[in-house]
Amino acid sequence: MINQHKIVARFSNGSVLKGVTSDFTPLKTFFNLKLENGEMKMIDTDELKAVFFIKEPESDQLPEDTYKNIANYGGKKVKVHFHDGEIIIGYTMEYMSDYNGFFITPADQESNNERIFVFTAATEKITFF
Repeated sequence: MINQHKIVARFSNGSVLKGVTSDFTPLKTFFNLKLENGEMKMIDTDELKAVFFIKEPESDQLPEDTYKNIANYGGKKVKVHFHDGEIIIGYTMEYMSDYNGFFITPADQESNNERIFVFTAATEKITFF
């Protein structure tokens, strides 16, 4: 059985698509997304800001962390500043500046995000603390 992941794909231009994917990997430049209406779309990762792997797809709100209930997960604590002004705080097990991106586990325990793949090209600044 193929694992399907509920995601929100946020693009660098501000657009957003929600759906399910079974073939996202940081090593590929494209993946397939089955939209909520059943339509299949091929997503070019060069156009993305981040992929949010979410817990509850029914929510009409976009995933947004409040950082009211902070967890202390393993890995390096990281603060990501995107070009559009959004800031995400979380933990990463691996970051290499020459990779196209990296996974973050959100610091906010009440977040609707299980994990986030951040595309480095969409970031303005990445700080470890």
